[in-house]
Amino acid sequence: MTTVTEKEHVEDQRPAELFRVGVRVPPFWPEEPEIWFAQVEGQFAISGITSDTTKFNYVIGQLDHQFSKEVKDIIISPPATDKYEKLKLELIKRLSASHDKKVKQLLMHEELGERRPSQFLRHLQSLAGPTVPEEFVKTIWTSRLPRNIQTVIAAQPTSSLEVLADLADKIQDIATPAPQVAAAQAGPGSTMDAMAREIAELRKQLQNLSSQLNSQDRRSRSTQRRDRSRSMTRSVSNYRRFPECYYHFKFGSNARNCIKPCDFEPESRDSSPRRIPGKSRDPGKNSENSRGGQ
Repeated sequence: MTTVTEKEHVEDQRPAELFRVGVRVPPFWPEEPEIWFAQVEGQFAISGITSDTTKFNYVIGQLDHQFSKEVKDIIISPPATDKYEKLKLELIKRLSASHDKKVKQLLMHEELGERRPSQFLRHLQSLAGPTVPEEFVKTIWTSRLPRNIQTVIAAQPTSSLEVLADLADKIQDIATPAPQVAAAQAGPGSTMDAMAREIAELRKQLQNLSSQLNSQDRRSRSTQRRDRSRSMTRSVSNYRRFPECYYHFKFGSNARNCIKPCDFEPESRDSSPRRIPGKSRDPGKNSENSRGGQ
């Protein structure tokens, strides 16, 4: 009686061509090697292929050079037995490790942005797929959250990711002030309107300041004019005592200056100088010119 081992040995010695009939191996799927191997094994079952060597040869014949390099050692030096299973396990393991590395690098560049924490978590899980450990996804997700949310999440080590995501959403809703939300939703038009209002307010302030300066300048000039007018005008008491001003009283028609009010009339008065009471007449000083001017 032929044993199972002997039967498999005899089967392995049969020509491989006998087992190629009806085998439709799909193109290799590196992103999901487990699914691809399941499809291949389904084709093997339909075609009645059970030879380990035949399965091994079918698989290595479907691998592109970039994936063949991942299992180069097994292809060149396959084990004496269970070649197909060894190739299957190592190919899945090595491709998954390479894929996980790429996914992790991709995840590490993701940012929260304008998304809610729960939306960001679902995005990371979608990128990671089933092969990336949940703990790694959680670490990336937590590190991208605002610091106040990270503190609360760190205090819940036993909660599931779904519970933590819901909690993070609630914290974000409470911690985000309404004015900031409105500002974040405001478009470029609102920003331009705000700038226009600020410019208009600045113009108004400049106009007020200019008006104040002009008013102060007018008051200053008016005060100066009053002072000059007061200095050039005699008091009423002096006018009553001396109807003629000092210059006309002193120099008569030769006077070049006059301080109002003054009743001097050159037609009816002698043009000779007049003496000031209490002072001696000096012939050498009988005119304004002889005094060097007034």
